[in-house]
Amino acid sequence: MLVTGGARRIGAAIGRRLGEAGWHVVIHCHRSVEDAQALAVSLPSAEVCACDLADGDAVREMIDGIAARHEDWRVLVNSAAVFRDDHADALQPEMFAEAMRVNAEMPMRMAQQFLQQSRSKAGRRIIQLTDQKIANSNPDFFSYTMSKHAVAAGNAMLAMAARPGDRIHSLAPGAILPSFDQSAAEAEISHRMNPLGRRTTLEDVADAALFLATGPLANGQALFVDSGQHLVPQARDVIFLARGT
Repeated sequence: MLVTGGARRIGAAIGRRLGEAGWHVVIHCHRSVEDAQALAVSLPSAEVCACDLADGDAVREMIDGIAARHEDWRVLVNSAAVFRDDHADALQPEMFAEAMRVNAEMPMRMAQQFLQQSRSKAGRRIIQLTDQKIANSNPDFFSYTMSKHAVAAGNAMLAMAARPGDRIHSLAPGAILPSFDQSAAEAEISHRMNPLGRRTTLEDVADAALFLATGPLANGQALFVDSGQHLVPQARDVIFLARGT
């Protein structure tokens, strides 16, 4: 399996969980090569691929290489993303272009190339990380949120076109780790703004990814792992709700 953004945060947790379950993990990273290598040596079977997901040629070469090296490439997990702050009343064109390219265009292109080139007699799985925001949008992080809506829509279309035995899924986490400019104390408050009043953990998301990779969920489904956050309308991102701003 390949996990993009696999050196740190959610991507690393997913790679670690599947690696411990017996998978060979291809850990993609951009600049976090040392973190990726450290994770790789801690797993029973792993390798590292470094490339900039904004570089279409580099991405294509990475997918070509993995498909050529591995006769049973079964799972692609697209976890890498850029998360920057803009607002619905002040879209930043450069920020928007970056978010759409890295968060939406490249995951779709990788998914298509994976389906064209990978081989597996057991059926293949694509797991695209989206966000609980696809069901619970607010005006904050506007470009990021639009890019995740684009991934969710693209995934639905990929699922409709999938060959028998292949499955395409969306994995939608809620607030997991401190992000943007949050302190740990702020995250402790904001990440409990959900019906269960609990912090969703990296382990929750990693276990969900393993289930999607191996379980019987029907093609085209989206799995929310957010302690119910997407069920509670929120006028602003929880980062700002916790601050009262």
